[in-house]
Amino acid sequence: MSAKKETLGKTVGVVVAVCLVCSIIVSGAAVGLRSQQQANAKLDKQTNILTAAGLYKMGMSSDEIDATFKEFVQTRYVDLSTGEFTEKPSEDYDMYKAAKEDETSIKVEGSNVGFQRRAKVASVYLVEDEAGDVSRVILPVHGSGLWDLMYGFLAVKADGQTVKELIYYQQKETPGLGGEVQNPSWQAKWDGKKLYKDGDVAIEVKKNANPENPYSVDALSGATLTSNGVENTIQYWVGEQGFGPFLKKQAWRS
Repeated sequence: MSAKKETLGKTVGVVVAVCLVCSIIVSGAAVGLRSQQQANAKLDKQTNILTAAGLYKMGMSSDEIDATFKEFVQTRYVDLSTGEFTEKPSEDYDMYKAAKEDETSIKVEGSNVGFQRRAKVASVYLVEDEAGDVSRVILPVHGSGLWDLMYGFLAVKADGQTVKELIYYQQKETPGLGGEVQNPSWQAKWDGKKLYKDGDVAIEVKKNANPENPYSVDALSGATLTSNGVENTIQYWVGEQGFGPFLKKQAWRS
């Protein structure tokens, strides 16, 4: 009996020791790779913004992406309640993290966009041409799809009215259906569409939309709920609770 207890004790001891060693290795790897993970996240963000800016080229190295971003893209911060530029709230400010804190966010009212709170201050990205003039304004947008929130960038021309790009970079929609929000051929349908008509949000995502209609984008085939989610997302973010005041004031011209 004592031999069995001794064997069981050794087995448990070995298992515990292995678990401890593995946890130490995993923890050490996570800490050691943190800087690389942060660098990759920064590079991915820059790549998506440059894509929305029309500046990304296939095969660009990480150094080229970083250099192009620094040369042509200016990161600014907007008080969404006034539509005016404001100071960066903190050194490591993240509008999505800020949306989770009561003091740095407000409750979303009367919208089915898929989230309950949004940050008071949002990041925007001003794309400058070689003359130093703003050619595009890139807005971070997010909202519900069929399965989860979808995240993207909406690029608007300097007139604050005309869409150039809608780029989704994170979504969990059904491949071949809602997942087509990342299909370049569908994204291209947004180029040239108008956000407002007589001062009101007019952009819509509609089944069998007339391509000549400047306010309508053809819905994704077989993905009604995802299409509705895209419409709700864009209408919210270019509306009065989102970037609407900022776009109408064209604060980047001052």
